[in-house]
Amino acid sequence: MTPRDNAGPDGPAGRWSDLDRPPLNATALRRALLREDGLWRAVDVVQRTGSTNSDLVDRARRGEAADGTVLIAEEQTAARGRLDRRWTAPPRSGLFLSVLLEPAGVPVARWGWLPLLTGVAVATALSRTAGVDTALKWPNDLLVTVGGVERKAGGILLERAGDGAVVIGAGINVTLREDELPVPTAASLALAGAVTTDRDPLVRAVLRSLEDWYRRWLAADGDPLASGLQETYAAGCATLGRTVRAELPGDRSITGEAVAIDGDGRLVIATGEGVQEPVGAGDVVHLRPL
Repeated sequence: MTPRDNAGPDGPAGRWSDLDRPPLNATALRRALLREDGLWRAVDVVQRTGSTNSDLVDRARRGEAADGTVLIAEEQTAARGRLDRRWTAPPRSGLFLSVLLEPAGVPVARWGWLPLLTGVAVATALSRTAGVDTALKWPNDLLVTVGGVERKAGGILLERAGDGAVVIGAGINVTLREDELPVPTAASLALAGAVTTDRDPLVRAVLRSLEDWYRRWLAADGDPLASGLQETYAAGCATLGRTVRAELPGDRSITGEAVAIDGDGRLVIATGEGVQEPVGAGDVVHLRPL
């Protein structure tokens, strides 16, 4: 699909009938985000695609996208989350975006912090701009509170895009109503009482926050302590202090208390046997509320 700006009532965006969900203004986004000394070099908005992550990975591997490229879709039809989970949302009901980054100079061993960094950046931006207290479920789910219950409003996915490059995707439910949620445990910013659901300032806030945190991390050569990332992630992580079950590769699981985030971004779980086991991959279930 060729990237193109959203248009007015007579253009492509006019085929949607939900007037409560206006299209993004790609021209205004570029004007606000593209600076000579900025991280973002290109901002493309498309009406509809399967997955912004897949599109941007393909473009990067073909040499058609450079460091700092942002791809945003008004609708995704084959969006993917962690563990290859699929999800869909109505057109213009959320933020569906991916960014291409080339973290030159940072050891590859520290690239695993990038999805956690993105979680911190997105949660910070949403809390400030939408007025919604946003927490992080390890490793990269975005949680909001609806009716006193924590529910998932978004997620983050990182994929390699060839040597020296990664694509990070974020999907955030903004205006989904209860009857539109894919599962009962999902939520949206609107359901969490957001002070604004205007996606233009939300996109700008997310990308500016991501630029800020990414540059801090680069300046520290990816060191999570020196950049302040490890401390900030732990402070906003709703998983820590809870009893959790981690479903691990190989049909193995462990249950215990989530006690720390280690220097590699892994979740450290203290089991009943007195063992502290770091978990770097798997599905974590919160068993006990705070």
